[in-house]
Parts: sequence; structure tokens; C-alpha cells
Amino acid sequence: MDERKALAKLEIMPVSRWHLKTFWVLGFALQFNGILNSSGNSVLADLVAIGWSTNYWNAFFSSAMMVGFFIGSLVAGALGDRIGRKKTYELCILVFGVMALIAAVSPNMIFLIVCRGLMGIGMGGGIVLGYGSFTEFIPGRVRGKWSARISLLGNLSPLIAAVLAAVLIPIASWRAMFVVGGVASLIMLFIVHRKLDESPRWLIEAGRVDEGVEIVERVARESGFTENNIDVPDGNPCAVVEEDKTPLREFFRGELGRRTLVATATLIAMNLSLYTITQWVPTIFVNQGIDIKSSLVMSMTMMVGAPIGVFISTLIMDKLPRKKLGSILIVLIAALGYIYANQTTETSILIIGTVMIMVLYIYNAFSSAVYAPEVWPTEQKMRGLGIANSIGRVTAILSPYLVAWLLTEFGVVAVFVVLGILLVSCALILAVFGIETRGKSCEEMAVEKAAV
Repeated sequence: MDERKALAKLEIMPVSRWHLKTFWVLGFALQFNGILNSSGNSVLADLVAIGWSTNYWNAFFSSAMMVGFFIGSLVAGALGDRIGRKKTYELCILVFGVMALIAAVSPNMIFLIVCRGLMGIGMGGGIVLGYGSFTEFIPGRVRGKWSARISLLGNLSPLIAAVLAAVLIPIASWRAMFVVGGVASLIMLFIVHRKLDESPRWLIEAGRVDEGVEIVERVARESGFTENNIDVPDGNPCAVVEEDKTPLREFFRGELGRRTLVATATLIAMNLSLYTITQWVPTIFVNQGIDIKSSLVMSMTMMVGAPIGVFISTLIMDKLPRKKLGSILIVLIAALGYIYANQTTETSILIIGTVMIMVLYIYNAFSSAVYAPEVWPTEQKMRGLGIANSIGRVTAILSPYLVAWLLTEFGVVAVFVVLGILLVSCALILAVFGIETRGKSCEEMAVEKAAV
């Protein structure tokens, strides 16, 4: 079997035990990444309650993580295309697992903020590698559904983190969150090293054709797939490219520039909505006079909407055009945010807040797990996704200071009004410049790039 047939076979093979193993390994690794990520909101609420932190120190804490995400996205994207998806992913898990354990013994807020930034390098890179790699294993005809499913597994983490916080923080303080997250991450590192295969698409693109073809042949044998007459159309771009020499400037002009713009706007909207809402909700409750225990319980209740939202995404992702779905979801989040900000009773806050979280996590699955990774061909996937993620993180670096200022000086409504304006701008970019990726293979995305 040559490399062109191997890549074609990846697209026509049924989903097998190999695909399921990859799904579970990457999914659980993303989940522990997410638990550490999502634990920040409850940690900050406890730090405010015990007098360690203020709204502005909270902003430094959140920004430090986003600076780490920025660095991690760029570095992991470059390394992922150069040394491989698996090795780079293992490095990312090692970084955030070890730094979580160090953060647990922080003597002061400044040390904790530094640890959070270093933790963010591993977490940011892990998100790029986890979701980006998975798109290379799954056939294009069902990629949206399965990418949404891995997002469902990964995005159980906000609810798990909220439950852990409600149980652990009152009895063992915020430090317990980092101990549990760090230990679980290092256990997952061992599993990833033992069980995860390198992406056969990357191996073939990198010139390691025999290794990539061997994986495809092994998977075909194990799954009982015996189709040997595989048509490979003339001009198929599956032929190996030993080294991609696409210069950085090409990601900011022409067709690749369009993909950078669209992926960046998609991820900016995700960063603005996800990190503003979920990171600040418990602190907003505390600022409104709700005690820390009630704040954590309310946040936990609202986070039930997260897995429900991602589950809904698995049902609709391959049924609706990507660019239309993304634009509608962004506008809906903006509207729900404004409605949420005007609620005055705990019951209405919980009901509207849960619906908002549900829609937010439909969009989170769309943006991080499905659309942003899909717009890139294999050759430039990790660098393109890393660049888009890093630019998106700049917004998340700056937004905590904006939120802290708006919340302190003008109140909750102002936060969501400004957020809504920014989100609608992202929706317009996606609606006008978006690329339709539904049902297309990684190789078909390369064809489109080369044809422009």
C-alpha cells in the first residue's frame, strides 16, 4: 500500500476500536486539562473570600494563564508540525501536571500567578494538540459528530471541577484543586505514552511513510477492513511532502490568511464568552453579597448546562452548515449574556444562567474541537491552529482587566453589554469570510488551498 492509498483508506474505513481508543485517550487527557483550567473560577472565589485576592489580582491570575496559553499555542503548534503530535502532547501534559502540583504549595499570590502562567503554557498547547490531532484520525464524513463527542468528554470538566470545588474547597482550601488535578494529569501522561498512536497523516506528511502506512495497515487488519481496490483520483494531494517550508507571513495573506482570520475570530469569540462568563461568575456572585459556599453551589448548578450543551452539539454538528451554525450561536450567547446580567433573583439567575452555559458549550464544541481545527490542511494544521489560538488568547489576556474595571466601576450589566458588542463583531467575520468544512477530508482542504 502506498501513502496515497493509505490516506484514502483512512477516509473510507469504518469507525473501529482504534478510533475509539484514540477517542478515549485524547478525551480523558483533555478532560484533566479542562479540570485544571476550569478550577480557576472557584479558586479565585475562595482567594477573594479569604482575603488573598481582589478583582484586580484575579485579573492578573486569569491573564497569566492566558499569557501561558498564548505561548503554549505558538510553541506547541510549531513543535507539533516538526517533531510530531504525540511527543508534543506529552510535553504539554508534563508541564501543566507538574506546575499544578507546584501551584498547590504557593506561599503567596504572586507565586501562584507565576505558576498559573506556566501551567497555562502546557494547557494551551494541550488544547491545540488534543483537538487538532483528533481531526486527523477521524474520517471527514463523521468528523464533526466525533469531534463534538470528544468535546463532550473534555467539557465534562467544568461540571467535575465545580463539584470538586464544592466538596474540597470548604474542607481543604483551594490548594486541593491543584493537587487533585496535577496527580490526575501525570497519571494520564503515562496512559497517553502507552496507548496513543502518532497521527498516520502527520507521519506520511513528515516523510516517515513506512511508519504511517504500517499504522493504517494494522488498523485495517484489526478492524477486519479488507477493501483493496481504492480509487485515488489524479491530482490527489496525498503525496508525501518531506518538509513544509510555508513561511510565517503566508499565514497572514491569501487563502491561508483567510483561514487565519476565520479561525482567529472563531476562537476570540470562544475566549471572550467562555473565560469571561465561567471564570468570573463565582466572583460576580461574591461581589453581589452571596457567600462563598452559596456561590460555589450556584456555579456548580449552572455548569450542568455544559455537558448538556456539548451533547446537543454531537446531534447537530454534521447536520448544519458550519459557518451559519457558528454565527447564530455567537449572537445567541451575546443576547443571553445581556438577559442574564439583568436578572435579580437567584431562581432567574440559575435558569437563565444554565441556558446560557448550555449554548456557550455548544459553541465551545463547535469552535475548539470542530471548526478551528478543520479549516487547516494537515501540512499546516498545528502551526495554523497554534497561530489562531495564540491571537485569540491575546483577547483573553486583556479581557480580565476590562472585566475587572467594568465590574468595579459600572456593574454586571456593563460587562455583558461590552461582551455582546465584541461577540457580534466576531459573528459578522465568520458569516462573511467563513469556509464551509462539513464532510470534507483533510486532503480535500489541501486541494482547496492549492487551487486558490
